[in-house]
This record gives sequence, structure tokens and C-alpha cells, in this order.
Amino acid sequence: MRAVSAAFASAIGSVALYWKRRVLCVLRLGTLPLVVVRHPPRTRFAKSGGLSIGYQVVGEGESDLVWVPGYISHLDASWSDPDLARLFERLASLRRLIMFDKRGTGMSDRVSPSEFPSFAERMDDIRAVMDAAGSERATIIGWSEGAALGALFAATYPDRVEKLVLYGGYPRLANGAGYEDGVPPDLAREVFDMVVDNWAEVHDVHKVWAPSKADDEEFQDRFARFRTLAASPGAARALIAMTRDVDVRSALPMVSAPTLVIHRTDDFAVPISAGRYFAEHIPQATLVELDGTDHLWWVGDQEAILDAIEEFLTGSVPDRTAERVLATVLFTDICGSTERAAKLGDRRWRDLLGRHDAIFRAELDRHRGQEVKATGDGFLATFDVPARAIRCAQAAGTALRREGLEIRAGLHTGECELRGDDVAGIAIHIAARIAARAKGGEVLVSRTVTDLVAGSALRFEDRGSHELKGVPEPWHLYAVSR
Repeated sequence: MRAVSAAFASAIGSVALYWKRRVLCVLRLGTLPLVVVRHPPRTRFAKSGGLSIGYQVVGEGESDLVWVPGYISHLDASWSDPDLARLFERLASLRRLIMFDKRGTGMSDRVSPSEFPSFAERMDDIRAVMDAAGSERATIIGWSEGAALGALFAATYPDRVEKLVLYGGYPRLANGAGYEDGVPPDLAREVFDMVVDNWAEVHDVHKVWAPSKADDEEFQDRFARFRTLAASPGAARALIAMTRDVDVRSALPMVSAPTLVIHRTDDFAVPISAGRYFAEHIPQATLVELDGTDHLWWVGDQEAILDAIEEFLTGSVPDRTAERVLATVLFTDICGSTERAAKLGDRRWRDLLGRHDAIFRAELDRHRGQEVKATGDGFLATFDVPARAIRCAQAAGTALRREGLEIRAGLHTGECELRGDDVAGIAIHIAARIAARAKGGEVLVSRTVTDLVAGSALRFEDRGSHELKGVPEPWHLYAVSR
């Protein structure tokens, strides 16, 4: 507790802030810095007690995950944080992911701080969002204050909870009779007053929530701005006051769902004893203790947390040997190849395909691309620079046109998994779908590609918004000008 008190008592400073809804963020995977563009999914609204609750749905699957945030959240702003976006993407790869902002926060309806909802009313937001998203039964994932909310929901609606995951949570925040492992009430009051009084500023609160980011000014700016988007100072004060009064200890023995409790051993904000209390008092609970001091689970080693969740949900330990890289993916194919093959006959068509392959591979080598595989009448290749990928597709198209062959190409830049000589990931599917939309002689690219080559000599023609099969949300596409 002395460490917590000292951290919260640190000096408060301010900085100028800059924000964009859609930003280019630096994402580190291992030692490789990756630049990625995050586009938030579409926000929809569920009705709960006369209020509109903002929610988003990402991914697909036969079962659902419902993300219950801590005391503040903002759906769209979350996708602008590269680490938080990675967390959501990993969860969405396991199940259909349903996320929401609780009433009074983020993109949900605001309420008067003097009439802030009770804990039970906020719990009902989970039910309303599940109903709106068509989810009858789901795994609930709650963190921090959301862990207590998730546990209460699981005890109240056992038929709607398949499994329960609690990270960095507490059944009661302050010390009390029979519960001596919480935060001393006077210290909690002092700390929270300091937080709210400096709600829009960059200050040393992040040393408690994310000690590993203590010297990261960019993170401090981003986290301060996130708070101001998530809630007003008055709402934050009401939320924090309610958080101090949370006590779900009596409900824990009634949780019947299999439960995974995850807690970092040196969490500065919420002591490990709170996680152990959950595990000891929920009948079917398993406790996983991980190294670390950060309370925000998208800071620090989030992969260890996500691996534990994946094993809990699927029963298998995830393979972490795959290397992830940012790459520009290029798909090409010959237009009208079936008709052309029928017209020429097998032998002449094989000769023409041989020339096609030789020409494309020469351009691929010249533009420093990496061949992944030949697809019969086209290629899948990757590049480390999107401009080179575009110019390779253009040069190959020009050279093959002299041979009487017209090709079409699709490009997208995104995160890929390297699996030996092969690649995998959603970026591959997006590039393939874009190529399928291209016309003969056209090089069609995603908005992500145009953003990354901004300032180059390349020019694009707007081809509008398109629904890509199997890909969430419409994508804006552009054709490279010849």
C-alpha cells in the first residue's frame, strides 16, 4: 500500500494533446515496429432502462464473448490504441466479440452525475446488449470494476453465462469487516479526488495503472485523452464513488459457471489478494497468477493473459511460434484464364503460363517482393513497402499485356502470421477479396494502402465502399491510376 500511496502522491503536470479518430499507430511485435491503421467497427445501440447503450460486434463464431470494461471506456477511442486494438482482435479470433460502453461512459447515453445509476442498473446493460446482439449465452470477460459486474451478472443470470473470466478484479475495493486486503478507505478517497481534479491532465496516475509506461510520454498523452473521451469529470467522480461502494462478496458462492481468475502478482492498483479472494469463493474457479505490475492488461505481457484465456476457452495451449509481421499482400490473376485455356489448348496454354510466371517473378525480384505461392493463373506475394508492391503490380501488368495477357491485382496492408513458407491472417483474406473486385488491367487497393503511400507520386481513383465476403464492415477501395 505504501507503493500505491507514493505513486498517487506524485506531482501532476499537463501537456498539449492531439487526437484523431483514425490514426497511424506504432505497434511492436517482438522487436519489429509496425505501422497499422485501426478503423473502429460500426457502433450500434441497445435500449436499457430508457437509455441507449453503445455496443460493437467483431468477428464470427458459434459462441460469444462479452467484454465488460472497467469503470470507464470508449469504444471508438479504444481502437486507436494499438495495444488495446490487438487485444480485441485476439479475442475476436476466438469467438464473436461483443463490446459495450456502460451507461454514463463512452458512446452510451450520458446521465446526470447526481442521478448516477446503481451497480444493479449497470449490470442490466449487459443483458440489454446481449439481447440486441442476438446472444442468448456467452462467456463474460470482466476486468477491474467490470470483474465484479461480470461476477454479479453470472450469479443473477446463470442460464446466460457459459463461462466467466475475471482479470485484475476485486469483489470489494475498500477494506471492510472480514475483508482486510482492500485499499484503506481514506487513501482511496484521497487518490480518487486527485484523479478527478486532474481528469484531463497528464499526471502520475499511470504509474499505478501502468507502471511499465512510467517514462512513455506518448502513452501518457494517449491515456489522458482516453479518459476525457470516456467520461466527464463529474461522471468520473460519480463512477469512482460508486466503485468504492461495490461489494459482491455475497454473490460469489452463487456463480455456477466455470471461472478463470487472472491477476498480476504485483498489480499496483488492485492487490493480488483480491484475485485470490475471487478464486477462493467462486465454486468452479481457477486462479492464474502472472508476473507484472500493470493493472491495464493491454500493457505489459498481454499475450500471457490472452494465452490463458484461449486455453480456458478452447482447451488447448496456443502456438506462439508463428512470427507476426506487417506486410503488403498482393494477389494477381489472369483475366478470362478459363476461356483462354480452352481456346489455346493445353500445350499452348502451358507455354503462355510459363511466360507469365517468368515475367511476374522477374518483376517480383526487381521490386524486392517475396513469392508466397503460385495459384495456377496468378500469384500471392508479400512486400515490406506498399509502394513497391503497387509498382510491381503495374510493371507486371504492362509487361504481360505485351504477351496478350491481362491481369488484375488486389493489395492490402495488414498483420500477417508467417507459417514456414506460408502466410495467414485476415490481411490475406482482405487482399484476396479486393483482387476479386478488380477489373481487367486494374490494380485495386484498400484505404489502408493509400494512407501508407500518402505523399508518393502514386495517384488513385475512388472506387467507393464495398462489402467484402467474410470481412467485417464495408471497405473503401481505390484503383491505382495508370
